Amino acid sequence: MSEVDLTIDSVGVRGDGVAQHDGKPVYVPFTAPGDRVRVRLSPDKDERRGEVVEILAAGERAKPVCRHFGTCGGCALQHLTDETYAAAKLGWLQGALAQHGFKDIEIAPLRRLASGTRRRARLALARDGEAVAGFHGRMSHAIVDMRECHVLHPALVALVAPLRRLAAEILPRRGKASAALTLGDGGVDVLLELSKAPALDGLEALARFAAEQDIARMSWRAGSTVAPVAQRRPVRAIFAGVAVDLPLDAFVQASAEADAVLSGLVLDAIGAPRRIADLYAGVGTFSFALAARAPVHAVEGDAEAAKALGQAASRANVADRVSVERRDLARRPLSADELARFDAIVFDPPRVGALAQSRMLAGSTVPRVVAVSCNPATFARDARILVDGGYTLAHVAPVDSFVWSPHLELVARFERR
Repeated sequence: MSEVDLTIDSVGVRGDGVAQHDGKPVYVPFTAPGDRVRVRLSPDKDERRGEVVEILAAGERAKPVCRHFGTCGGCALQHLTDETYAAAKLGWLQGALAQHGFKDIEIAPLRRLASGTRRRARLALARDGEAVAGFHGRMSHAIVDMRECHVLHPALVALVAPLRRLAAEILPRRGKASAALTLGDGGVDVLLELSKAPALDGLEALARFAAEQDIARMSWRAGSTVAPVAQRRPVRAIFAGVAVDLPLDAFVQASAEADAVLSGLVLDAIGAPRRIADLYAGVGTFSFALAARAPVHAVEGDAEAAKALGQAASRANVADRVSVERRDLARRPLSADELARFDAIVFDPPRVGALAQSRMLAGSTVPRVVAVSCNPATFARDARILVDGGYTLAHVAPVDSFVWSPHLELVARFERR
């Protein structure tokens, strides 16, 4: 592999520094704009990547806060100055919009959320000699043995060392597992992913771990088999004062702070409708807040999430204002006729976006649409469909829910022309 000296020009959408060599981009992890670096080039001709051999001159760099930065794949951007960091995230959004023809869209200032608040994580566990617990390295199967983390909530960080000890106790030599951790209102939910069902001594070790660490709910999964070990308290999320019992490994926003900020932006954008559809509703992140404005029809494809949402609405005596439908919106989006029942739509799809539903919305008469997205690229694609169908993209508000990562959340408002 050859070595070259390069100057980093910008930060790419995956968080890598970007330089030019022989008229083509080279992507170099953990570099900053203005860095002059000696780089070892990858032999892959389809995607030119580089590995830093030496930093010859520092550019817009800051000292990372975590000792694992540069090896751990959990963060990509701790090395950037505050200004450069914010500019990079806004630049990714602007670039995604520009690719689809949006060049003069009103974009609000980036809302920055605090570090140390992430309430959901999937840690890798392994035992090969010493047991390890942590995130995988960047573009690697190697596990970085976590000794600190400035992204996760302290309640999750506190479980890393006990999980390492648990891995040493229950995993065979060269064994691997993962632990999905979710911090709910009642404590931490732990779902251990194993290659095979634990034997009796393994189950006893899991029960001891749950008791010693005061785990709210402890379960294991091996293939299609899922089994509880212990449950001391319900694992819940609170949305607009309504408690939702979370299914195992349920999707929730990155932090409770993200819930509050995104819900506020959605409410600001929704106006005063008479009837709202909340599409890709999940476990009700926005449904219950929206129900304070108008009756809400929540549509969600995951059976367990839809069930949890419906049960929460019944318990809170708001089932007359929050109806629930289980429906795969990628395969069976709401049609223009079905959408005509509503005068406002909220949709919050997964990273792949809402292609099929956006096409239906484009042919509808719904006056206002509010989009929530964690992927500027698929958002911009779907926005183009809506605008070509007669909507105006009135406002976009970016939110930095995923601190130090190359991810960005946003809320956008569309109005029918």
